[in-house]
Amino acid sequence: MSQGRLYVVSTPIGNLDDMSARARKVLSSVDGILAEDTRRTGILLQHLGVQTPMVSFHQHNERGREEEVLRRLEAGGTLALVSDAGTPLISDPGEGLVARVRAAGFPVVPIPGPSAVLAALVASGFPAIPFTFLGFFPRKGRERAEALSRIMGAMETLVLFETAVRLPRFLEDLKLEGEGVRGIAVARELTKLHEEIWTGSVEEVLADLPNRTLRGEVTVVIAPRAFAAGGSSADDEAADEMAIDALARALLAQGERPAQVAREIARRLQLPRNRVYAQVMGLVEGETLA
Repeated sequence: MSQGRLYVVSTPIGNLDDMSARARKVLSSVDGILAEDTRRTGILLQHLGVQTPMVSFHQHNERGREEEVLRRLEAGGTLALVSDAGTPLISDPGEGLVARVRAAGFPVVPIPGPSAVLAALVASGFPAIPFTFLGFFPRKGRERAEALSRIMGAMETLVLFETAVRLPRFLEDLKLEGEGVRGIAVARELTKLHEEIWTGSVEEVLADLPNRTLRGEVTVVIAPRAFAAGGSSADDEAADEMAIDALARALLAQGERPAQVAREIARRLQLPRNRVYAQVMGLVEGETLA
């Protein structure tokens, strides 16, 4: 009997041409598909000519479905997990399922593909490394206050989801916290006919909102604290130092040598390599002494 396995399959976030040949092949060959919304996934499968049976798997039934999934995998079945759009688990159901499947010893096979997070990040013009994804922004209470504080002190690029209805309040809150000049990018309708990604300061984007038609959800990219709108700050020297520090820590953590780190940062930030190298070495020596 073949070993059961779970495929985590990314699907288009708008443009159906983004569906990979591998993802289509997997969805055609598995025994069943776990779909966040069987109606939406059904439209995709019809477009692809795939007739694999589906079963719903969403936030209201995922705990109960997990036992069923494990039984099917134990019997040697193969299943594919998909969300309504994009990469499963990224602010979508499935995190607990994947953990349980792996704990039970079954392979979990990722089938990469479209992601609104990465699409907005690479088009924002802000540093892509390091970055942090915050998911959907909290609506109220302590969680919202802590999330706002997290943004204010962030030395890396941040990406989050927000609804079009709540976006004005989110930007107003940032402005009230003194982040009016913070660089920001708002992406809507990614990969679709009316795709739009516009950037500016928080104040500029907020002022421009009445001229925009927004529906559904948007992806928001927030520049690191060291970068104001336009990639500069009131104190360019301090901004450069903070940017170098943030990037250096991320690259060093990946095992890059200091000389390589300095070269890469100098290229990205368009700064003299000697200056960057000196700061990187100071960081390395400081960590060593600590």
